[in-house]
Amino acid sequence: MKKMLVLAAIVLAACAQKPEAIQPSYVSPVTYQDWSCPQLAQEAARVESALAVASKQQKDARTSDTVGVLLIGLPTASMSGEAVGPEIARLKGNKEAIQQSMTLKNC
Repeated sequence: MKKMLVLAAIVLAACAQKPEAIQPSYVSPVTYQDWSCPQLAQEAARVESALAVASKQQKDARTSDTVGVLLIGLPTASMSGEAVGPEIARLKGNKEAIQQSMTLKNC
C-alpha cells in the first residue's frame, strides 16, 4: 500500500503543471529598449494572445495527464510532448520585459 502511494506521488509529479504555477523565465528589458510605445503595445498583445493559446494547451495536457494516470498509470500528455511549460515560461518572461520597458518609456 505504501509503495502504491509513493508510486502514485511520483507519477503525479510528472504531470503537466498548471499554467498559473509556471514561473516566468528571465528576459532582459534591454531586448525592447529601442522599441516605440506602439510597437511595445502591439508586441504585448501578440505575447498575451500566444500565452492564452499556450495556457489552454497546457491545461489540456494536464487534463490528459490526469486521465492517463487514472487509466493506465502514466502521464501520457507529458510523455508525448504535449505540455508546453517552457514556452509558457518564455512568454511570461517576455510579457514582464515588455511591461518593464513600457513603464520606463511612460507608455
